[in-house]
Amino acid sequence: MGAVETEVDAAPSRARQLLRHGDTVFSTVRPYLRKIAWIPQEFDGEIASTGFCVLRAGEAIDRRFLFHLVSSSGFVSRVVEKQRGVSYPAVRERDVLDIEVPVPPLAEQRRIVAKLDEQLAYIEAGEAAIEAAFAKQQPLMDSILDKCVLGLAYEPSRESLEDIQARSSRKINYQSLRALPAGWAWRSAQEVCLSIVSGSTPQASLMHADAGDIPFLKVYNISKRGFIDFTVRPTFVDRETHEGILKRSKVVPGDVLTNIVGPPLGKTAVVPEDHPEWNINQAIVAFRAGPDISPDWLRFVLQAPYVIGLLVQTARATAGQFNIALSTCRELPIPVPPRSVQDELCKEIARSVKKIAALHENVRSLNSEALELRNALLHAAFTGALMAQDPDDEPASVFLERIRAERTAVVKPTRRKRVSRTTSPTAPQASGRPVPSGTQEALPL
Repeated sequence: MGAVETEVDAAPSRARQLLRHGDTVFSTVRPYLRKIAWIPQEFDGEIASTGFCVLRAGEAIDRRFLFHLVSSSGFVSRVVEKQRGVSYPAVRERDVLDIEVPVPPLAEQRRIVAKLDEQLAYIEAGEAAIEAAFAKQQPLMDSILDKCVLGLAYEPSRESLEDIQARSSRKINYQSLRALPAGWAWRSAQEVCLSIVSGSTPQASLMHADAGDIPFLKVYNISKRGFIDFTVRPTFVDRETHEGILKRSKVVPGDVLTNIVGPPLGKTAVVPEDHPEWNINQAIVAFRAGPDISPDWLRFVLQAPYVIGLLVQTARATAGQFNIALSTCRELPIPVPPRSVQDELCKEIARSVKKIAALHENVRSLNSEALELRNALLHAAFTGALMAQDPDDEPASVFLERIRAERTAVVKPTRRKRVSRTTSPTAPQASGRPVPSGTQEALPL
């Protein structure tokens, strides 16, 4: 690593991935390129994968200084410039080790580290608060959805359960449903929807990327925030396929889509008006609202954690994947208030969604500011602007030269000269004992 090449190097080749406390690891492969970590005491002796360059500080560089230096955006960008490969871009270990960096005196390094650790602690506390704010957004939205969809702000009435509990379902226990407000009722999805259909997936040759007649939706096109995002790997099918083998899975604007394969389950969105017709794959179910419910109300119901929980209880798990049957979707209980109440509650939810979206953007902005502040602090540290220099500090170059001189002065141990196998052995001395005729003299063990 430039002037400190002999002081910062990879771990020894025989145990290259054997980590020690104080090492710095730099990921050299995507998608984790730019990932950097300091190895704490509890990971001493662990083994890193071959996708890491393990950096170990020598006598002329402080271990924490090395970590902060390698973490700086200036250093990382110089490494990333050297990446090679298309399908699996990566950098070589030497691409990391060969970068030249300025190294201040060891005493100054330690002062810089102390100041960095002090200031970074404040930034990390702010980042933790930002992370906590991110984590609270979804529980807040879930609470609002359940409150509105189940009418939790109103007094419950047993009358809301009478109709649905008079029948049975093979998939869902209607007897366990919670009571809704007076004037509301639980009804099965097939009662309040004009149609409930699942999609299918044609062979790969019938699907086209980026352009075509009919947009073909997959689960990844349903955003976690409740809308269709067709900018993500858009796929199309032609008109013949849409009208032929996929005719049962046609959807139109206003249809409500939800995924039946997860995790996660509960990704729900209304089909937008960007195209007059769409189609869906086999991991999606489309609900078409009837006259008793609005598409927006149906969407919010299918996003509510209580209703999602009813579906999840019926899911079959295979190799960590949850699958919900189409028949279960048809038997799913839907809370149905009067249309005027639906409209008012949908407006309330929409206002809450808008506020949470604004909060989300504010938190994202704070996160960006924290990253900028961190980068600015590291830049100041490694350009000499963070700490005042002390003229009495021994320069790093002098320290390095002294170390090299001391190593050169060390006398190498002399190696014992090996005796050639062709040399005749010294004649054995007689033992003084009588030896039988015809035998060789006995030698000591």
